[in-house]
Amino acid sequence: MTDHFSPRDRPRRLRATPAMRRLVAETRLHPAELVLPMFVREGASDAVAISSMPGVQQHSLDSFRRALVDAAAAGIGGVMLFGVPEQRDASGSGATDPNGILNVATRAAVAEIGDALVVQTDLCLDEFTDHGHCGVVDDRGRVDNDATLVRYRDMAIAQAESGSQLLGLSGMMDGQVAAVRDILDDEGHTDTAILSYSAKYASAFYGPFREAVQSTLTGDRRSYQLDPGNAREGLRETILDAAEGADIVMVKPAMSYLDVLADTAAHSDIPVWAYQVSGEYAMIEAAAANGWIDRRRAIEESVVGIRRAGADAVLTYWAVELAHWLDER
Repeated sequence: MTDHFSPRDRPRRLRATPAMRRLVAETRLHPAELVLPMFVREGASDAVAISSMPGVQQHSLDSFRRALVDAAAAGIGGVMLFGVPEQRDASGSGATDPNGILNVATRAAVAEIGDALVVQTDLCLDEFTDHGHCGVVDDRGRVDNDATLVRYRDMAIAQAESGSQLLGLSGMMDGQVAAVRDILDDEGHTDTAILSYSAKYASAFYGPFREAVQSTLTGDRRSYQLDPGNAREGLRETILDAAEGADIVMVKPAMSYLDVLADTAAHSDIPVWAYQVSGEYAMIEAAAANGWIDRRRAIEESVVGIRRAGADAVLTYWAVELAHWLDER
């Protein structure tokens, strides 16, 4: 009788060496699959650090241009732009002002890097309203869905005319994709694509983002963002947005919603993206700063997990750094 057992199946054969593991890897990362969210602050003379997101900044226009060049050199797929205005009002007028910070930043990005990156813009009112909601608020303090769609249509034209190639509809208003697609086509912007944040959940993990855009929000967004417990509803929203003309759909956040992401990817015949949000970023950075986890391995593993769940591309604040690591391999 032997003193050991010899198994017939030995999956470890395919894990034996780095070369073997690389050869049989099922999920790979590529810089072109990464999108960098960027914040541009009106009136800033230099970049301003965001305390809850170490390594991320509110850019001045000059630092923004330099960061764009670095992003293009890293070979990432694109940048998603957010504006941080000096003044806000109830209707978010700065969002449609050609001289508003987001539209100015968009023109600067197109001029600086041309077609080297896909220039994308956040189409939502929250950065521009004094109440911090993603839409127009009525006299009872409720977000008026249909009045908001009118503002979104105006924003779409302003952003398309500024040169945005992909409009990121993140407001979670009913009918927003159809409303924007209709006006874009009517005004001759048939080549401007729509990324719909279709399954965007009312998440606790947006906290640091509020600092990044200097949010003025009071209350919450649960009347329009999805309840965290509802997976089927997320898929329903995705199906609706695709039918209305979305070119790409998004699940946001990524980490807590990988099941929704996997279901969406299984059902979608258009690209599916995911947003690794500010809270996901901040948790890994904080744990790494305390020496509790290996920072690089945790970053890589987190993004691989999002891709494995079905995301064709990932919005992540580590996009450029991760692209450099991938280039080292």
